[in-house]
Amino acid sequence: MSEQATSAFFNGLRQNLDQLREQGLYKPERVLSSRQGPEVMSQDGRKLINMCANNYLGLSGEEWVAQVSIAATEKYGYGLSSVRFICGTQTVHKQLEQAISKFLGTEDTILYAAAFDANGGVFEPLFDENDAIISDALNHASIIDGIRLCKAARFRYAHNDMADLEAQLQAAAGKRHKLIVTDGVFSMDGTIAQLDKICDLADKYGALVMIDECHASGFMGATGRGTHEHHNVMGRIDIITGTLGKALGGAMGGFTSARKEVIDMLRQKSRPYLFSNTLAPSIAGASLAVLERLSASTELRDRLHENTAYFRKEIERLGFTIKPGTHPVVPVMLFDAPVAQKFAARMYELGVLLSGFFYPVVPMGQARVRVQLSAAHTREQLDTVLKAFEQAGRELGLLPNQAQ
Repeated sequence: MSEQATSAFFNGLRQNLDQLREQGLYKPERVLSSRQGPEVMSQDGRKLINMCANNYLGLSGEEWVAQVSIAATEKYGYGLSSVRFICGTQTVHKQLEQAISKFLGTEDTILYAAAFDANGGVFEPLFDENDAIISDALNHASIIDGIRLCKAARFRYAHNDMADLEAQLQAAAGKRHKLIVTDGVFSMDGTIAQLDKICDLADKYGALVMIDECHASGFMGATGRGTHEHHNVMGRIDIITGTLGKALGGAMGGFTSARKEVIDMLRQKSRPYLFSNTLAPSIAGASLAVLERLSASTELRDRLHENTAYFRKEIERLGFTIKPGTHPVVPVMLFDAPVAQKFAARMYELGVLLSGFFYPVVPMGQARVRVQLSAAHTREQLDTVLKAFEQAGRELGLLPNQAQ
């Protein structure tokens, strides 16, 4: 490339980055100097109550999880330097796949390096131009990208709108196989997909159902199996993708769980599986231990839901508007993007770590700060956070200056 072309390329990048900063869309990274947990230490030495991690069950920084991971490393080594079908499969990987299948109520499971890879590698091996994929409008980016890699016809239904889903199923009537795909829980709003109604429509129109359970596995449903347990449709979901990087330990790794025929085909043709290094044995071993604990007790799941109910009640009592629901993702609606940025910055000053979200991450005029509860949060910590919300809200004119 010529010097002139090189200069133009990098100048263009700088201009685009400057534009992101001017629009308030540039995303700086928060650097922590501690373990993940309900309290964290920032790089500048500040101690913060952490309200923006996907650490739903509080396991990410737990010492016993770290020790299990160390034990797995000592037994199986640091890594495999290979992919699964060559020489990269160990007994711990097969044990974890079996444990996930048992936990979710499926026949078989395949592991990936990340949940993004699971969604990126699930559609193309199973569906082609003769088929149709009907996707919720607010599905995760990994689902959208995975569908793009597939030749199947694409249909999109309005978010969580069952009438529009039925209309799209009717529009796809001429296709051989039809797959409805939805997040089990939508991470920006905490919305829980209406899986009971989706499964009924799937039965009516002869469609398959796939759910992404990244924000559900481990704590949704009576025993934490997920959104399909929450809606009492276990056994009616055909494909489940999920992550080991949120509630199930918090490191990384993803999975697809389904009938044996589906998983076997993915082992043969799923590109992220075939051409990516095997999940580190330390993660596999720790994730296996986490599943064993969650299968033995609902203590963490129950504590999380107690914290969620308490926080949702109290934040509304203060006068804030939240998206209704029962999920530990609690969007506190501020509507205006600059206000959301100022609010998150003020909360940081008050010792609370959370994030502001605004367009294009969420629809225009729907700016918010997103609170994520954890089983590890104490009542004292939640009360401290609520007091900070009240103080910041009054200072920024979002709440009356005097308590009502």
